[in-house]
Amino acid sequence: MKNKLVTFLVFLIFGFTQAQQLNCTVTINSERLPNPNQQVYKTLQTALAEFINKTDWTGAVLNPNERINCSMYITLSSANSDQFAGTIQVQSSRLIYNSSYSSPIFNFSDKDLNFRYTEYEPLLFNPATFESNLVSVISFYSYMILGLDADTFQLGSGNRYFEIAQNICNVAQQGGSKGWNQSDGLQNRYFLINDILSPTYSDLRQTAFGYHSGLDTMSQDLKSAKEKMKSSLLLIAKLNSVKPNAFLTRVFFDAKSDEIVSVFSGGPSIAITDLKETLGKVSPLNAVKWSQIKY
Repeated sequence: MKNKLVTFLVFLIFGFTQAQQLNCTVTINSERLPNPNQQVYKTLQTALAEFINKTDWTGAVLNPNERINCSMYITLSSANSDQFAGTIQVQSSRLIYNSSYSSPIFNFSDKDLNFRYTEYEPLLFNPATFESNLVSVISFYSYMILGLDADTFQLGSGNRYFEIAQNICNVAQQGGSKGWNQSDGLQNRYFLINDILSPTYSDLRQTAFGYHSGLDTMSQDLKSAKEKMKSSLLLIAKLNSVKPNAFLTRVFFDAKSDEIVSVFSGGPSIAITDLKETLGKVSPLNAVKWSQIKY
């Protein structure tokens, strides 16, 4: 009887423990739709937030302050019965050691969001099967967030998450929705995950790791940290010589450009003439921002 009681108590303690890794804010913007049924969108917003934040994506049990802060902002442009189309903006950040500062890690706008949704339908994720395009898109970006975050702590440690994201992409192709195939354009989910797993872009992943390693040591030695971040950013020149103005390079700077300007405009100063020249070559779209770096 005593053993049964212990077993029951263990079930109560652990059976209801949910391993949560993401702390995601979900927003549904339906302002573009004529006379929208706001209740459906409120229900969807709540359902997506619960799905993302309560799904055990990795098996790791984290304290609330260890979960990755992120957001998914969905702007709907059309709705017809249970069929919806629009865009999704995905962002994530992580805290820097010994500070209250959150560094942006991912900032990506997906223009090819199409899905079917019926109010109160369950959202279920199975990596081996296609459930719905909505679930596939949300799950894909959840694993992208996890992978990119992991890469900033240990080089290559995001692979296990990226490989799941790639599998989601492959499985989702059977659904026929845009964004999962090579033929759907040059800046979609297919290229996002295939590029990041390609050895061609290893220098960019090395940059992300080294750059954030530098950020994590800023409280100890600010000048040394900036030198490390600079050296990491200069690595992108190697990639640029092979893949000029690459999609993945643009994704990196969409998240980091403002922060780079801020870091290298503050003291203590270091020599960054070569850095500004490199930034201008590898990310010409941000030329105005690079010109604002004061040192």
